Amino acid sequence: MATEDQKNQAKLEAEWFKIGLTAPARRALVEAKLYKVSDLRKISLEELKAIPGIAKSSIARIKVIMAAKQISFRKS
Repeated sequence: MATEDQKNQAKLEAEWFKIGLTAPARRALVEAKLYKVSDLRKISLEELKAIPGIAKSSIARIKVIMAAKQISFRKS
């Protein structure tokens, strides 16, 4: 049975799970206090690439979703 912490973590990762990111990428984004796609406006692409746990495949997936939602990274 899931603990309360696990349930809370799952809620925080929910949007990332929906777009198909891996568990390490989801955890890394939540640790960086990025809970939804629109939160990525706060950071640059370089900052995203620097987050441990974010693989190139996750970045590619994030870029597709951001383009579909017409969201862009903060300029460096």
